[in-house]
Amino acid sequence: MIRSLAAVGAAALLSSFVHVPAFAAVVGVSSVSSLQAAIDTARPGQRIVLAEGVHTAEQPIKITKSGITVAAANVGRTVFEKGGLELGAVRDVTIEGFVFNGTSSMTVPVEAQATRITRNIYNGNKDGASLTVSANDVEVDHNTFSNRSSEGVYLQITGPGSEIAQRTHVHHNYFYNHSFSGANGGESIRLGYSHKQSKSANAIIEYNLFEKANGDPEAISVKSSDNTIRFNTIRDSKGYIVLRHGNRTTVEGNLLFGSGIRFHGNDHKVFNNYVQNTGDRAIVFGKGSETDSGPSSTSHDRPDRVTVAFNTLVGTGAVVDSDTGTYAPKDCVLANNIIQGSSSKLVDMMSGSTVKYEGNIVWGGTAGMPNGYKTVDPKLARDSNGLLRLASGSPAINASVGTYSYVTRDFDLQARAGKADVGADEYNSSAVRKPLTKADVGVSAP
Repeated sequence: MIRSLAAVGAAALLSSFVHVPAFAAVVGVSSVSSLQAAIDTARPGQRIVLAEGVHTAEQPIKITKSGITVAAANVGRTVFEKGGLELGAVRDVTIEGFVFNGTSSMTVPVEAQATRITRNIYNGNKDGASLTVSANDVEVDHNTFSNRSSEGVYLQITGPGSEIAQRTHVHHNYFYNHSFSGANGGESIRLGYSHKQSKSANAIIEYNLFEKANGDPEAISVKSSDNTIRFNTIRDSKGYIVLRHGNRTTVEGNLLFGSGIRFHGNDHKVFNNYVQNTGDRAIVFGKGSETDSGPSSTSHDRPDRVTVAFNTLVGTGAVVDSDTGTYAPKDCVLANNIIQGSSSKLVDMMSGSTVKYEGNIVWGGTAGMPNGYKTVDPKLARDSNGLLRLASGSPAINASVGTYSYVTRDFDLQARAGKADVGADEYNSSAVRKPLTKADVGVSAP
């Protein structure tokens, strides 16, 4: 049959709008050998799916194609007991849904730019870090790191040589049960190394939950500069948020229960945090064994020009203090915080510290500050999520002093209107913030 010219024209027009892929968008495989073969022939945009079951790879699966997704058939049901995955010189690769048990692990090397690591489980002891990130622009989200008792960190962010990985985004992960009993070396997250402290990583660590982070006094250990640590929840843990080395990091809006914040280095901003500690030391101005750290120093750098403002800090002993060291905190600011406890010295700064105090409210103990505070009941009331908030008529409402232009919202992310309230909470009858739970993070979270 001879088609009419009109039919031929219509067919040509249709073909110009309809794209028929030359390859399958999703490729399912049943074994590690078939997985390797599928990856070797993959094209950008393909999703390579490994079947459920326990898999052993005598050699790591090598990912050498960019723009692909390598995924488990069902999150949490495809398990590597040995081997695992090895990324090559690729870009825009997603690793999704695997369980790395036993000795299996993976790294994101410098060459694997813009990788996404999502909804994987890193369980048990590993040789070194459970996950190491060396590349730029890597996203680590909705993973679970659990049940480690050996030395080593869950997540190590590093980079080539003396450089630091750039713009790592770590969010909605669950860090659980690190029980290493040594004195040092069991952090949940280590962001940099001491010899990289002056390098700007520009990392964001947000909306992560830490429970039983007991492998080290530092749950989040920052050893680089210019980072943001915000909106995380730490509970039932000895690990603190610690700015161990580096400068100009922001610590904002974290909810800490039995934990706290310690810092060294210069020009940090610590604001809108809620710390409820059954003991003492909600905020620690870290000791200085040197005035400023050199590029390879592992010593403790004196805090210089650090601002601690608009936090709600509740404890029993000294709620804010400085470790004893050779060099006292210098040119720091403690402003517009609610500090509530029962100590004879709620703020206990090392002799010789130069700190500007203003606008603080203290209650339940002796201030310990020479000035810059008033002793008055802030009228904190516990909400349905267990957080102590300002109640109607609180003297903290519209009571802040000084200018802190970067504090434009409170720990609920609600705008601070007019003259800001003292503490982490801007009074509002429509409270929205709650501590993170397991339902909010990890492999099964939305």
